[in-house]
Amino acid sequence: MTPDGGPGPRPARVDAHHHVWDLGRRPQPWLDTARTAAIHRTLLLEDLAGPAAAAGVDRTVLVQVLPDTGETAEFLALAAGDALVAGVVGWVDLTRGPAVAEQVDRLRAGPGGHLLVGVRHLVQGEADPRWLCRPDVRAGLAAVAAAELVYDLLVLPHQLPAAIETARALPELTFVLDHLAKPPIASGATEPWAGLITALAEQPNVHAKLSGLVTEADWERWRVADLRPYADHALDAFGPRRLMFGSDWPVCLPAASYARGAEAAGELLAGLGGAERAEVFGGTAARVYRLPPG
Repeated sequence: MTPDGGPGPRPARVDAHHHVWDLGRRPQPWLDTARTAAIHRTLLLEDLAGPAAAAGVDRTVLVQVLPDTGETAEFLALAAGDALVAGVVGWVDLTRGPAVAEQVDRLRAGPGGHLLVGVRHLVQGEADPRWLCRPDVRAGLAAVAAAELVYDLLVLPHQLPAAIETARALPELTFVLDHLAKPPIASGATEPWAGLITALAEQPNVHAKLSGLVTEADWERWRVADLRPYADHALDAFGPRRLMFGSDWPVCLPAASYARGAEAAGELLAGLGGAERAEVFGGTAARVYRLPPG
């Protein structure tokens, strides 16, 4: 049965955003804090497989963690050997402008290279709020578009104006906003975040992930009601066909298990029709990232 009760197979359910890391292979300095102690350990696809299956997830998108093409090459090879991963969002040095094409070509020539579906940079860590507007970065993003890859936007609310300008300047590039730009859920504030999200969504080449919200809430006491104003605004701004579910595992674990995060997403989307839920839980990701058939 389809989600709306009609005949046919169940649409594939896609987790459009998760990570893995092996601390013995690649240290993760960003985990060296008291707040991240629970995930300061090796976490691999084999650790994800059970929780994902229990939540009904059929396929995933594995997203870069470190600004290192070596990690991306490892992720592509990992994806090639595991049917759970349908695509990889990797990293290239966008400041190299047109030379981005050479980096992409090398990644595509390696094991699992055909599974490279997008690129991401940790813009949230850049001190310059207009980093995305730099000429060298814009040239790099144009090369990402020419390679027919998606660009994942990892920004904070104060960086959204630059993201809006960049999406407008590069209509040929498909953008996916990660974690709804990390709204200030713990404080309950919605502005200026909400207005900026509306402006970003006015760009038809931008999509967004319903992901990472639990880690922006109070880790110990969050409720679905705390997340709802932000999820509802994203639905209003983007609509189900431009919104996709992502677990943000294992980053989510200090605030919620995989099961609880998926359950919360289901509660947030309960007001949608079956076909609309199917878009957020798989259709949008499969279409935007051009995931190969399962």
